[in-house]
Formats: sequence, structure tokens, C-alpha cells
Amino acid sequence: MNKLIGVTRNFCSSSTRNAIKTVTVVGGGLMGSGIAQVAAQAGQNVTIVDLQPEILDKAQKSIQNNLVRVGKKLYKDDASKVEAFVKDSFDRIKVATKVEDAVNADLIIEAIVEKLDVKQELFNKLDQLAPGHTILATNTSSISVNEIAAGIKRKDRYGGLHFFNPVPVMRLLEVIKGEQMSEETYQAMLAWGASIGKTCITCKDTPGFVVNRLLGPYSAEAIRLYERGDASAQDIDIAMKLGAGYPMGPLELSDYTGLDTKKFVLGTIYKKTSNPVFRPIPLLDKLVEEGKLGRKTGEGFYKY
Repeated sequence: MNKLIGVTRNFCSSSTRNAIKTVTVVGGGLMGSGIAQVAAQAGQNVTIVDLQPEILDKAQKSIQNNLVRVGKKLYKDDASKVEAFVKDSFDRIKVATKVEDAVNADLIIEAIVEKLDVKQELFNKLDQLAPGHTILATNTSSISVNEIAAGIKRKDRYGGLHFFNPVPVMRLLEVIKGEQMSEETYQAMLAWGASIGKTCITCKDTPGFVVNRLLGPYSAEAIRLYERGDASAQDIDIAMKLGAGYPMGPLELSDYTGLDTKKFVLGTIYKKTSNPVFRPIPLLDKLVEEGKLGRKTGEGFYKY
């Protein structure tokens, strides 16, 4: 296993490592701001695009606070180095409310709402507006990468870059190969992932990719176990943390991710595979209908 990991890391460190120097992230939410932060930390110039100025303001404040934490971890008590790190990284980030103002980039990553038609509309627009060399990527967690790009012409310069929440902390990056992705684009994506400190894995455009395809049955069965009253939420989570060595239990993780997101991912994979383990879960549906989505709303399987 260690040998395989070593191969992946070396593969990411190819001669194309510095090919991507300017990045645009479309979507200023939790994922988008996290992607922008790690790119800026790596010395790249980044533009965050969002239609809502208030979301951009929130993203900038969040990034600046996160950069201070990262700086303190890197430079301990050296306040001058922390300040310089935060300023250098933050100054690399610009914001825009129109996609048209941010298409001149080496890489454009979409991190907007998980709706196929909305993503398709965006990529069709990006395909027309962006320079020919620009690589387009989606951060979708479960929608088909190929379906999203059905209408674009540059399919050779397109694929998936699936990050995990919180982006600055989670080290994994799933590189999803579009059906017509060129080897040059593939290498550039791998190299860029390494340049921002991520370990890259590769997956075909299969429902749920690697992580969500494996995590889905695990979390779904945990929810059903709780739904039946077989064990309390706390005991289920403790069992997997202490019995399996997981850093977070399945219900805690679902609350952290967002129960609406969990429902969407499970539902999307179920539609594509008909695998009964991904079938709808009445308790999950009920919590989502009640607006109890986890940490972001103050209540899910737990109260916060």
C-alpha cells in the first residue's frame, strides 16, 4: 500500500507542476472558499466568483481567519512571519460577481449548487468565454462528470476535481477522468493537486466516485441502525471511533457534511445504480424536511 501511495505522489510531481498559476473558483461557499484558500497558500493567484456579494464578503472573512490559524501553525510564535504569510496569501485572492470578469485563468473550478442543469449552463458559458488553454473542472460530489460537460467543446481539457470538506484540512483530491480528457490535462490536474498539498487519486466517472461510493453504504446503515432503535446515536459513533479507529462516527460525520447533502448523494447514486443500500431512508428524509440538516442549522442527529 505504501508503495502505491508513493507512486501517486511521484506521479503528481511531474514536469507540469507549475503549469497552472492562475485559478478561478466559481462559487463562494464553504467548498469554493476552501479551494481558493489552498490555491492562494500555494502561491497562485485566485479569483472567487459568486453572484451574491454577501457570500463573497463571508468567504473573504473566513479565508482570512483560516489563514491566521494556518500561519500560527506554520510559524508558531513568530508574529512577523505569520503576518507576512497571511498578507501574501490573502493578497492573491480577488473576488468578482460576474463569470465574464474571471475567465482568463489557467484553471476554472466550478463549486456551485448540485443541480445538473445549472452546472451545464455554467460550463457551456465558460467553454465559450474562457481562453483555449484553460482547463475546466467540476467539484461535484456525485453528479456524472461527463453529463455536466455534455454541451462543451473542450472535453479534452475538462474533468473532475473532487475536494473534501474542510478543504484546507482534508488531504485527498479525487481526480475524475472525463471520457475525452487528454493525457496532458490529466497530468496537469495531478500536478496541480500536488502543488496545493493534496494527495491525488484517480477514478473513472462512476457514481459516487471512490469515497462517496464506499462511504454511502456505511453511513446509510448507521442511520438505519439508529432509526430502528438498535443503538443510540452516541453509541453508534463511539463504536466506530473506538472499535474501528475512525476519527469521527458516521452520524457525527453526516451532521458535519449536512444531511441534505447526504440525502442528495445517496439519492443520486441510487438512481444511477439501483443498489438498494442507497435507497431512501425515512428518518433522513424526515430530518431534512424539518430543516434539521446538522451543524449548519444547529440540529441534525445531534443538537449543536
